[in-house]
Amino acid sequence: MAKKVVIVGGVAGGASVAARVRRLDEDAQIIMLERGHNVSFSNCSLPFYLSGVVASSGTLVMMDPVRFRRQYNIEARVNSEVTEICRNKKVVKVKNLETGENYEESYDILVLAPGASPILPNSIAGIHSPHVFSVRNVEDIVALKNYLDTNAVEDVAVVGGGFIGVEVAENLQMAGKHITMIEAADQIMAPFDHDMAQILHKEMMDHGVELILEDGIKEITEHYATLASGKQVKAEAVVMAIGVKPETGLAKAAGLELGETGGIRVDNNYRTSDPSIYAVGDAIEVYHRLSHKATRLPLAGPAQRQARAAADAMYGAAPRNRGVIGSSIVKLFDLKAAATGLNEKTAQAAGIPYDFVYVLPGDRVGLMPGNSVIHFKLLFERPTGRILGAQAIGKGNVDKRIDVIATMISMGGTLEDLKDLELCYAPMFGTAKDVVNFAALVGENILEGKFCQVPVSAVRKLVEENACIIDVREEQEFEAGHLVNAKNIPLSQLRERMNEIPRDRPVYLHCRSSQRSYNAIMALQGKGYRNLWNISGSFLGICLHEYFTDQTTMRKKIVTEYNFK
Repeated sequence: MAKKVVIVGGVAGGASVAARVRRLDEDAQIIMLERGHNVSFSNCSLPFYLSGVVASSGTLVMMDPVRFRRQYNIEARVNSEVTEICRNKKVVKVKNLETGENYEESYDILVLAPGASPILPNSIAGIHSPHVFSVRNVEDIVALKNYLDTNAVEDVAVVGGGFIGVEVAENLQMAGKHITMIEAADQIMAPFDHDMAQILHKEMMDHGVELILEDGIKEITEHYATLASGKQVKAEAVVMAIGVKPETGLAKAAGLELGETGGIRVDNNYRTSDPSIYAVGDAIEVYHRLSHKATRLPLAGPAQRQARAAADAMYGAAPRNRGVIGSSIVKLFDLKAAATGLNEKTAQAAGIPYDFVYVLPGDRVGLMPGNSVIHFKLLFERPTGRILGAQAIGKGNVDKRIDVIATMISMGGTLEDLKDLELCYAPMFGTAKDVVNFAALVGENILEGKFCQVPVSAVRKLVEENACIIDVREEQEFEAGHLVNAKNIPLSQLRERMNEIPRDRPVYLHCRSSQRSYNAIMALQGKGYRNLWNISGSFLGICLHEYFTDQTTMRKKIVTEYNFK
């Protein structure tokens, strides 16, 4: 007898399960029940409708019920809300939101793919006002754009600096709106470490977005948003993007087991505590292969892989569940920012001994048009050298570098593997020693104790304590901007001026590139110096780390001039 597979929810998870089941079983009866108006749409593309990058809301819809029926013999019912799961009878209760009709639908196998819903705290006064929006589906983004256009809105507050918040802010700014972004944490984009996030903070400021950190929203009125600090922000519309929570109401009411993160607990094959019910997507709890902890990962790529694995398991296959590592990328005005694996915060939380390198090589050969700096941070485990994660920000191809690292992590790669990795090279596409190779070489030097380093986040304290800082850039570079207490001894003069460098106190060296300061340290160590530290990130990294906070707090600069070239 043919199986009857009922799927609650569409989009990446539910629709992918349906398509895979059909490929595996031409005779199966497949029914998708979607509460919204669209069963399959590109939710990752929603913010781009605000700027016109996506010209029509209709193009956001990828498949409609008619095409599902004609092309895949799948019955997709929209505006159909599942209100209850009756496990003992193996039926779900469904309400047709258009007609009000209530009915029961039986199943042999049930798949839950309800996704996650935006967090809208009732503690915020005015949170349910008509000019407050969230972004989850096509209807949401159309309603937001229509409101902005109809009411000629100019000032918009975006609350939350995660992926959705950042993309909404960028696209609304591109549409000519004045944007204030409000973030309760001390940085936007949690996958990035604080030092890397400073680059993104400056990019927002440079493009006219007013970024407010470490301040939450308290009240929303018709024309203003009032923050926890008491500050008022002009806002004729507010977009809430402080995060999402898994849609677990159906599962919980049916007695299915939930995990420690609040998501639906599933086994290796995405089967819930009921062997006839599977769950995939944003609503489930997953396993992080590096931290060895339960987590949630509301991203389309993992949801599609989970969907395929669940469908395969229904038909007797035993998919290999490797866990997740959390690869992601976002565009922010002129920059691209990508990350994978662990960052410093998550490595510390997992109790993993680690170190890192922060290098700023070029995206391609310097004399090639379009070459630009890539800020690249690579985390590795001590003492094994196992690669734990990476973050990359720049105008160039940061995605391909992070994809390389994601692959290395998935294969259990180490610094030694990465340094010898043979990658494509031509001057227009990269350098003979690619960004990732270069980072691995620096990482091995640190792991082997060939030199010591301090991060850019420690430089302000060094300056304030009047530490001995040697800037080994050439004189004209030094004059264009330097640390206020740095002494300039260019690498080209270093061997003749070594006697000016003390041996009886710590000495911190930096340059425009890690390679020059490394060469300086090796030359000095060759002459018996054992008191040297390299400042990672170079003078450019220091300027980027300091700039946003300097400008927003009016604190005293530690550089004579910022130099972002």
